[in-house]
Amino acid sequence: MSAAAPVDVVVLGGGLAGLTLALQLKQDDPALEVLVLERKSHPVPLAAHKVGESTVEIGAHYLDTVLGLKPHLMQDQLRKFGFRFFFSEGRRELDDVLELGASTFLSTGAWQIDRGVLENFLGSLVRERGMRFLDGAVVRDFALAEDGSPHRVEFEHAGGTHAVHARWLVDASGRAGLVKRRLDLAQPNAHDANAVWFRIGTKIDVDDWVEDAGWLARCNPPSRWLSTNHLCGPGYWLWLIPLSSGSHSVGIVCDGKMHPLSTMNTFDKAMAWIAEHQPRLHEDLEGKRHLLQDFLFFRHFSYGCKQVFSEKRWALTGEAGLFLDPFYSPGSDFIAISNTYICELIAKDRRGEAFEPYAKVYEQIYFSFYESTLALYQDQYALFGDPEVMPVKVIWDYAYYWGVLCQFFFQRRLTDLSQFGRLREPLARAKALNVAMQDFLRAWGEVSGKRNAATMLDQASLPWFAELNRGLRDTLDDTQFRARIRANVAQLVELARQIVARAHAEHPDLDAEPILALLRDLPVESSGSLLFEQAA
Repeated sequence: MSAAAPVDVVVLGGGLAGLTLALQLKQDDPALEVLVLERKSHPVPLAAHKVGESTVEIGAHYLDTVLGLKPHLMQDQLRKFGFRFFFSEGRRELDDVLELGASTFLSTGAWQIDRGVLENFLGSLVRERGMRFLDGAVVRDFALAEDGSPHRVEFEHAGGTHAVHARWLVDASGRAGLVKRRLDLAQPNAHDANAVWFRIGTKIDVDDWVEDAGWLARCNPPSRWLSTNHLCGPGYWLWLIPLSSGSHSVGIVCDGKMHPLSTMNTFDKAMAWIAEHQPRLHEDLEGKRHLLQDFLFFRHFSYGCKQVFSEKRWALTGEAGLFLDPFYSPGSDFIAISNTYICELIAKDRRGEAFEPYAKVYEQIYFSFYESTLALYQDQYALFGDPEVMPVKVIWDYAYYWGVLCQFFFQRRLTDLSQFGRLREPLARAKALNVAMQDFLRAWGEVSGKRNAATMLDQASLPWFAELNRGLRDTLDDTQFRARIRANVAQLVELARQIVARAHAEHPDLDAEPILALLRDLPVESSGSLLFEQAA
């Protein structure tokens, strides 16, 4: 066994989480010695490398601004035309169902990512910036030190067996979860959902499915194919995500009780399922079977973790720690958040500061983000088939995401504990409101009329919504930041009142007491309508 020189940080896994962490660490501290060990050999294949191709605002900002990767993203990836929803269960004509989305690009955008293209680029960039990135390296064993001495990792690479000692060890090994398995940190949650997906070696353009000129002209540019298109029905949503390599990613995500995985766990079964539930897509795909590039599935994909940051100088990031759901594409968001916390812990240690208490506090905040986001998904999949309630849920979920969580990341205050302390009351109010709202939306969905109007609900037409998105790019001082959070939470309160009022207008007996109890003693803000006009 050959010995390797000691390093400051060893990262187990050179996928998206591990490579971005390495770049962020080196960016923050150029003197840091970082070793990344990746099992797969580079270059990785394009298109059919990994799932998780869509980003939202936090993950996009992390890549293009925090890590400075915007030139690559603009040249080699696709600018995302937001989320777009069609309530097209069993329907062939998209222009005859409700469309939810933006008619034009909003100010603060995101990217559609070909993971093979991105990870090949990141691997090269990590090496260019002076870090050791060993692809084709298989971790055989590791020992986590308990007494402050270096951790030890043994691995195979280039036909030999090697050992390395590191002050910090970060597990970015994805679902392999090397540290999680060793320390028995796995923690299930109650979100019972499955996913299947495949890539087709050509573009799928939903605009080609419709001939009506008025429908086609709703969007400027007329490029719906650049959106993450959701074809929705009760208990499921189906994604269509374009890739810069020219392929298209297709995935079905479903409630395990409403749509068993056994009905779609092969390509032929998935095609039969699509024929029943989304016949127009099936017609498009039927002539492209020969362009199939892969087919995979995950059962019970959502999970938590008992611990992700340790005072013993180890940490977990990305799917090595936890995973929520593909809906709203939070994977890269949580990579961005956990990597930021890990970088701050390592920086404190490098400066000789006591980092141990911060490991616990950062973990508490991280888990709070996880719990709040999990509430958006758990037991909510029936709503995907509801053209009345689901658009309201999407507006609420965005307002919560942009108004609270995004603010801390965009304003670089994730690690500013004084701001969390000063904002304890509005943050707790927002979290409680979100949980109550998800319960209320679920109850509303059980009695709604589910009217499916042939119209578009244009998110860009809601001035407050577009401004909430634009404001993410503002630069705020501490006083302005606290004022922004309080104003956004007040707006959530008013939005909650309007949602309850709309539901009660049609269903007076709908039980809203839990959320009304949270709203009862709060001041009423003078505000115009925050919701779309009711679709006929």
